[in-house]
Amino acid sequence: MAAMLVQGSRCLPRYVCRLTLLRNSPWKRKINNLAKEKHPSCATRQVSPLKHSENLRLLQNVSKLQVGRGGRQSFHQSAVFYDEFKIVNTPTFAESVTEGDVRWEKAVGDYVKEDDVVCEIETDKTSIPVPSPAAGYVEELLVQDGDRVEPHQPLFKLKLSGDAPAASAEKVASEPAPNATTESAPAAPAAGSGPIPTTPPPVQPLPSAPTASVPVATIKPTQATPQSTAGPVGGARTETRVKMNRMRLRIAERLKEAQNTCAMLTTFNEIDMSNIMDMRSCYKDAFQKKYGLKLGFMSAFVKASAFALEDQPAVNAVIDDKEIVYRDYIDISVAVSTPKGLVVPVLRNVAKMNYADIEIEIAALGEKARAGALAIEDMDGGTFTISNGGVFGSLFGTPIINPPQSAILGMHRIDQKAVVVNGKIEIRPMMFVALTYDHRLIDGREAVTFLRKIKSAIEDPRVLLLNL
Repeated sequence: MAAMLVQGSRCLPRYVCRLTLLRNSPWKRKINNLAKEKHPSCATRQVSPLKHSENLRLLQNVSKLQVGRGGRQSFHQSAVFYDEFKIVNTPTFAESVTEGDVRWEKAVGDYVKEDDVVCEIETDKTSIPVPSPAAGYVEELLVQDGDRVEPHQPLFKLKLSGDAPAASAEKVASEPAPNATTESAPAAPAAGSGPIPTTPPPVQPLPSAPTASVPVATIKPTQATPQSTAGPVGGARTETRVKMNRMRLRIAERLKEAQNTCAMLTTFNEIDMSNIMDMRSCYKDAFQKKYGLKLGFMSAFVKASAFALEDQPAVNAVIDDKEIVYRDYIDISVAVSTPKGLVVPVLRNVAKMNYADIEIEIAALGEKARAGALAIEDMDGGTFTISNGGVFGSLFGTPIINPPQSAILGMHRIDQKAVVVNGKIEIRPMMFVALTYDHRLIDGREAVTFLRKIKSAIEDPRVLLLNL
């Protein structure tokens, strides 16, 4: 056994030598002397460690040996002998994204489980979470918060450990037990408890002399003691500067690019929402029972927009340098507001979808947008955009084109208004709609015809069935 422990041109690591000498046995003196004779560095503890794989292999061979005094006793070894570290790199981005900014969710020393988000990389279009590949502790952050990173760049060092930090027993013991105080409180009146009195207490006699009175004029008011306020003085003129995230910067660049590139013009119309609201109120319960979703107005406008885009293909086209590209497919982007900014996930092949398909897809994309789980592929493309400012109470507005598209539809809130219907004044729910389009490609006749097509499909959904 001693020969096996010191075999080879390189000695075992220190922890193996110490492991074999832990217990008293006939082998103790022999192993120690032989190790010092052949490898004096073991005695001085200046041992160059072997590779991790060699250490584990030799230790497994040692653990198979059984030594003892008058019996058989096995060596015991722990599961981890070296502190294992793992460098986590930046994940791969989409083709259109080359860099991003780091925003740390964890700090150095924090314990993370497997798949816990350690940081997020904010790109021009979305935020990419970086999960932990294993359980352990964050040993070192290799980039600072807000730094710009590229794909496959090292982000942080993770110290692998499968054990979660144990709760502090002293902290638990120092916390007072809530039941002790609540149970002891009602026991206080028991000390003074006695027989219930049967006779009322004696009444105090009225004074025979009149009470001395003090003139009001002689009373001087006392000034109240001013209370010190710990908070800031009211009306303080302060400023706070916050760095813009990459998504907000990209939104600003694209909006300004649209203003500088497109010849934007906006046309308006007004839609009577009576029929679509009646249809919604009539079938909303059956729709929710079958699909588990509420029937909203967005599906009606998305379907009506697809119907109008088929009728006016120029609105679905785009200018590419000196050419006009007409698309035979209809992908509609739906603007969704998130805490990080406005995102526009895309509904693919809307012309082949019905109301239920549209509502299911919008609900799924909206949930992903609010959770920050939208991928780049969810927002790429799109031939037309719908923005619903009515959910925030907007009455009227002119939306800005989402480049490289050529038009955008703006929805607004529904108000009860007096309108003339068949020569009579009636109160109807009305909505203003706005179409902003690129006048370089779309003429006024096409834009107005497109908007009137949407109006007719919303006011009478039977137009969609008859394809009129």
